[in-house]
Amino acid sequence: MKKVFIIILIFLVYSCEKKSQKVYQQLEGLAFGTSFHITMDDGENQISEADIDSLIHAMNRSLSTYIPNSDISRINNGDTTVIVDELFKEVFEKSARIYKESEGAFDPTIGTLVNAWGFGPADRIENMEQKDIDSLLVFVGFQKLKLENSKLIKMYPEMFLDFNANAKGYAVDVIGRFLEQKGVVNYLVEIGGEIRARGKNAKRQIWRVAIEKPNFDGSRSFQTIIVLNNEAIATSGNYRKFKIDTSTGEKYAHTIDTKTGYPSKSNLLSASVIGDIDCADVDAYATAFMAMGLEKTKAFLDHHKDLKAFLIYGDENGDLQTYTTSNLNLEEN
Repeated sequence: MKKVFIIILIFLVYSCEKKSQKVYQQLEGLAFGTSFHITMDDGENQISEADIDSLIHAMNRSLSTYIPNSDISRINNGDTTVIVDELFKEVFEKSARIYKESEGAFDPTIGTLVNAWGFGPADRIENMEQKDIDSLLVFVGFQKLKLENSKLIKMYPEMFLDFNANAKGYAVDVIGRFLEQKGVVNYLVEIGGEIRARGKNAKRQIWRVAIEKPNFDGSRSFQTIIVLNNEAIATSGNYRKFKIDTSTGEKYAHTIDTKTGYPSKSNLLSASVIGDIDCADVDAYATAFMAMGLEKTKAFLDHHKDLKAFLIYGDENGDLQTYTTSNLNLEEN
């Protein structure tokens, strides 16, 4: 399930007092079909763009469904000889846990249907009927996979595995861990809107990010500002990622309901999840919430107090409304 870029970094102006001014290094580039930005206090200038490119290359080689010879692509194409690496194993294990917690709302095996609806790397199925969806649902269900001796065993060879819903978040974690291993304490890593922040920014303040308001006219404005205190944040949303049925003119979203096989119909427009956990985890939760819808998400959050969330939804009148968990403090924008 593809992610929508709906978190915007706020680059705060450095203090005018030179004695308190701190110069942070910045790296940026392209990764996973989007961009990455790293802001860090690398006093020894030991982190290079080549280091980051190497990490991204390793992630792509393991987990990218858009690269034909990656491990996951070879597995999807029926190669049973692939020995997966530690990157693959960790994402697999995280996915299995959140699949179970969300009762299947988060399910990386939905890739078969993501492709069929035209949101994935493989060819779409034109004019899909119920029988087509029913036949594809047989190949959906993360419980139909297992790792054995570093090999992925699929119940059905046709199953298509796609970690796009948490791979960018995981890449953020991999880069963040690398920076920490190098002794970097203060940093913010962002890939396509998924963010991991540690320590403080150049003004010696806790990092701040803004969540974008869902504007359907193409304009951009802030909904609210969130403070990240050694936390990660990820957002999933449907209001920009949709396709139009050429025969009916109906819009349908990119989040696929794992139970029905159809694009989700929900008044939940975006879900931002924050926590002092890995970015891969909040990334997966955000995707799961979009599939769950508003009420099920609120119920889930009531039982998972370790998570913070900011939800944007449309009410019965079509007006935008927000829901904030009680443990999330927002800043006025």
